[in-house]
Amino acid sequence: MVEQEALDRVFGALSDPTRRAMLRRLAAAERTVGELAEPFDMSFAAAAKHVKVLEEAGLLSRTIEGRSHRCRIEAGPLAQADRWLAFYQRFWSARLDDLETALLRHAGKKRSRK
Repeated sequence: MVEQEALDRVFGALSDPTRRAMLRRLAAAERTVGELAEPFDMSFAAAAKHVKVLEEAGLLSRTIEGRSHRCRIEAGPLAQADRWLAFYQRFWSARLDDLETALLRHAGKKRSRK
């Protein structure tokens, strides 16, 4: 149950496009909350709320240096979400393979009728 709650927090955090963009920027380098807020039309306080959601989901860690809060991506929860999604990747791959087989069979029947 604890694992499911962690996944719920991760997917909840990832449901927002601003937070996804912040994580993408953190994948390149550590950034301050102010640096994470720069590309967006939002206040520092709004950016800090997004950072808090990411932090609570375990997707980033924050180090406080004086008044500066440096953020760093934490990949563990993303790996956990990726493992969960891998099941559905196999599911869709199998369904698409079945569709391809059916379409090829159908195309073969059309050619044999001519």
